[in-house]
Amino acid sequence: MTAATLPNPNDRRRRRRLRLIPLIGYTIVALGLAYLISERMPTTVIFVRHADVDAAMAGSDDDPPLNARGRQRAELLADYLRNVDVVGGPDAIYASDKRRTQETAAPLAERLKIPVEIADHLDTEGFMDRVRREHGGDIVLIVSHSNTIAPLIDELHGSKNLPAFAPDEYDEIYIVTIPRPLGKVKTLRYRYPEPPVTEVSKATESANLGGE
Repeated sequence: MTAATLPNPNDRRRRRRLRLIPLIGYTIVALGLAYLISERMPTTVIFVRHADVDAAMAGSDDDPPLNARGRQRAELLADYLRNVDVVGGPDAIYASDKRRTQETAAPLAERLKIPVEIADHLDTEGFMDRVRREHGGDIVLIVSHSNTIAPLIDELHGSKNLPAFAPDEYDEIYIVTIPRPLGKVKTLRYRYPEPPVTEVSKATESANLGGE
């Protein structure tokens, strides 16, 4: 009769390591696929001019707040972009240091529970480098000015043929899609709904001389 032998601890450890090999392999493959997918997701940058202002309210600092129609328009913009990604809105929102851009961005930021980041929109290259670096694969809203939107889009290699904004033109949206890692940048132009015309908005519109 053969005497019973105790199991070799080294054999048990070897079997455990062998069982771990497929699990580690699956994990590596899953992480690799996730990385490739994220790297291939396009970056979408949405540009919109701030909402309506009265130039007469600008003061010495050239920083007028939104007027009544502008506040209505900011709410409509929030309605329009809240579910731009079907299941959600933008991942990040940027405004300039002017309160008219910040007030335009505020309703959407409040609904999405995300902050409004302040950036120097005149630093075209630095600002767009930041967006590309920090928001690859994201949807980013930039509330800017009539004289800065075209240079910012050009920096992203978007369309170079944007028409100039009329002084009272606030309803245009430009969507720039940046494929990753390679591909053609696309620029789309839309309009979002105008606020309803009321006696107050008629008065402010007639007094409005526009603002950048």
